[in-house]
Amino acid sequence: MPWPAALLPLAADVPDAPASVKEAQESVTEAASFIEQNWATWLSIGLRILLIVVIAAVIRSAVRKALTKLINRMNTSAEAVEGTALGGLLVNAERRRQRSEAIGSVLRSVASFLILGTAALMVLAALKIDLAPLLASAGVAGVAIGFGARNLVTDFLSGVFMIMEDQYGVGDKIDAGVASGEVIEVGLRVTKLRGDNGEIWYVRNGEIKRIGNLSQGWATAGVAVQVKPSEKLTRIREVVGQVADAMAKESPWDERLWGPVEVLGLDEVLLASMTVKVSAKTMPGQQLAVERELRWRIKEAFDAAGIQIIGGLPAGDEEDEVPADPAASVAAPSALANPTSPQSLAAAPIPAPSTPRITK
Repeated sequence: MPWPAALLPLAADVPDAPASVKEAQESVTEAASFIEQNWATWLSIGLRILLIVVIAAVIRSAVRKALTKLINRMNTSAEAVEGTALGGLLVNAERRRQRSEAIGSVLRSVASFLILGTAALMVLAALKIDLAPLLASAGVAGVAIGFGARNLVTDFLSGVFMIMEDQYGVGDKIDAGVASGEVIEVGLRVTKLRGDNGEIWYVRNGEIKRIGNLSQGWATAGVAVQVKPSEKLTRIREVVGQVADAMAKESPWDERLWGPVEVLGLDEVLLASMTVKVSAKTMPGQQLAVERELRWRIKEAFDAAGIQIIGGLPAGDEEDEVPADPAASVAAPSALANPTSPQSLAAAPIPAPSTPRITK
């Protein structure tokens, strides 16, 4: 079937077959020559990049395993002292877990960032990419982010050092200046506290300037007793000693008392009273309960021994009271009481004038 004339290509549109084949052969020859000249370089760069990635992965895995073993060793050393008197309070299970997780997370993140960042820079250098503009841009961006998020960086660094130095942990009762209470969560940026009234405080780690940990070591219970100056000090010491011995043998005070109850001596001597100071070393956080129990027992023991505590009047002191002066209720004499005194004469009523009589 003959093609229509309109569909047949023009003679000018038909390419020269020998010229097209020749150009294709030249292109293929140039590509093959280019590949032949550069394949060794490409293979070298690829192997170098592969070697960098493999070495970075191996180093990262080894560092993470070493950090994990270090954290486990820290937990093991903490468990070794858990059976002692201080160990159960200073290193409880939740505190160890959170502290280990936080330290491990920080160290693993820092190690991964350093290793992978160094590997990425080495890969870019292997690809013949100029790193000077990239590093300069990264430096400027880092400075800008540092100024804009300096509070966040301060909170993060403060949290890292608090956790590393074990300044406090979960279950500790602390005074952080801006707030106080029991630590219920320790983070890298925020520490969560529960106050005495049940409120929850979220305290940024960068705002904590000083920390008073009330749960580490031991606490002191102090009781001040005011008695009359006429009481015998030896008798007071003997009664307090009996109270301390009895309290130290009863549960749960035998565990809460970490030392003998001592009479420190006279804290204050006045004309009407003297203050005897009693002190005891207690379990952390239990000093208030020990103080209340000591006051209760000392009051009962003093009542039984006849030692009067200042605050009430004994029955025998009523006879020693001085009778009231009967003249105290009499008013002072007045100058108006004397009718001949100038004051009385001046205050006398003026007589009425006499009415004149009219005569016719």
